Amino acid sequence: MASLKDLRSRIASVKSTKKITSAMKMVAASKLRRSQDAAEAARPYADRMGTMLGRLAAAVGGSQGAPKLLAGTGKDDVHLLVVFTADRGLCGGFNASIVKATRLKIRALKAEGKTVKLICVGRKGADALKREFGDDIVARYIGVEGKKGINFSSASDVADKVLALYDEGEFDVCTIFYNKFVSAISQVVTAQQLVPFAGAEVEEQEEEATGSSAVYEYEPSEEAILADLLPRNVGVQIFGAMLESSASEHGARMSAMDNATRNAGDMIDRLSIQYNRSRQAQITNELIEIISGAEAL
Repeated sequence: MASLKDLRSRIASVKSTKKITSAMKMVAASKLRRSQDAAEAARPYADRMGTMLGRLAAAVGGSQGAPKLLAGTGKDDVHLLVVFTADRGLCGGFNASIVKATRLKIRALKAEGKTVKLICVGRKGADALKREFGDDIVARYIGVEGKKGINFSSASDVADKVLALYDEGEFDVCTIFYNKFVSAISQVVTAQQLVPFAGAEVEEQEEEATGSSAVYEYEPSEEAILADLLPRNVGVQIFGAMLESSASEHGARMSAMDNATRNAGDMIDRLSIQYNRSRQAQITNELIEIISGAEAL
């Protein structure tokens, strides 16, 4: 049985931990508000850009002048996976869920005889995946979120790397994996294909929802517009994924620290009860010894 001194030390230690987790919860909550606003503000732009490009892609179809980012390489042999995780832990299952989904995808692709290459955005994903797939990692990006949050230049660096690899013929299909923010306690692991552009079905879904389709005339040609906008769309979608991942990370950390603070409080209560009972038993024993000694005299 633990002594009173040991129990006092444990209670003091847990109280110190509770203060730390409570402070981390408040910091995460303040960052969450800013990240959530940024992610929600970026969604309409990214969605409308995807819808517009979907219309253009549907109009161009399989024409000879279709840009390479739309038509693809005609093969499905090499897959590039861009994985977004956090640089730090203590955020529940945020990093583990992304790493798990990525591992399953890599194993499924390799089982089909495909070649896989990885770009890891975030320290935790790179550290977890390098143990099993270290040779497949072609680039790592650490510390993309600055003091003022995510900026577009960080997304542009990743997008430029993806486009450069595609121009060099290093891969055929590119897919990004990130946590989409739903709420502070809910994040959804999302896989989105970037290259070749797979937004043609967006237009079909919109037409089914509205029950009508409009006819558009473009100046210059659809091919010229797509050739200019498709590279920009890669940067926009990566930027949106970064914002979603950042908001999800802060939400997951806030929730994890809230649970840790409550658990620390429960542990303090249990240890305090144990301490009081032990102290009461010790006092009772001392009283019995005093009474016994008095009777003996």
